[in-house]
Amino acid sequence: MIKEVVGLNCVINETAKIGEEVTLGLFCVIEADAVIGDGCQIGPHVVVHAGSQVGREVRIDAHSTIGKRPMRARRSIFKDDKELPPCKIGDNCLIGACAVIYAGADLANNCLIADHAAVRENVSIGELTIVGRGVTIENLTTIGRRCKLETGCYITAYSTLEDYCFVAPNVTTSNDNYLGRTEERFKHFKGVTIRRVGRIVAGDVILPGLEIGADAVVAAGAVVTRDVPARKVVLGAPARVFKDTPSEQLLENQGWEE
Repeated sequence: MIKEVVGLNCVINETAKIGEEVTLGLFCVIEADAVIGDGCQIGPHVVVHAGSQVGREVRIDAHSTIGKRPMRARRSIFKDDKELPPCKIGDNCLIGACAVIYAGADLANNCLIADHAAVRENVSIGELTIVGRGVTIENLTTIGRRCKLETGCYITAYSTLEDYCFVAPNVTTSNDNYLGRTEERFKHFKGVTIRRVGRIVAGDVILPGLEIGADAVVAAGAVVTRDVPARKVVLGAPARVFKDTPSEQLLENQGWEE
């Protein structure tokens, strides 16, 4: 049941399940079969779409949308229209204002999704990961634990980021070397892979299908046109190996790995 309601004019479907000590702001919409866990704070004008599952002690700020169904343009390469699983948001997550999290997205406990971020369908995000303001994570992407994606970076579809990865502001990743031309592109359509503890610095561009090795660093403003070896620093356009990743910067030497 709802123990406390702040404001009026919320629309809550009779099949929705609302936990104890939940606070709802003005004009919330909670659709059929949605689940809101105990102790959640739901801001004004939040929409929780049908079937979405929100864990305990989650905060969702004003005008955010949880469990949105994707749209398919007539020319979209994504033709699979089968029903998506519910959006799942783990315990103690923080969702900023005007964020959009799609159906089929799965957030582990203690994630932060900042204002205006978008998390598309069939995306999984590991625990304690931070997704910064205005970040877009496209569909069919996996983000590991304790990653940090900073303001305005773009993670293209079909990508994988392993644990502890860092992606700085305005990094752009890509998945189509054919720029939308010829059928050949569908044989090579692939996002990027950033191995454990890979770090991508501000303004970098990563071309389709490439791999950034474990504990590697891509320096600011680089254009990555080939795989980056583990434990190397690359820079330039096109990026070339500059030196080894300094030993004091390796994850194994930080003393806080879990």
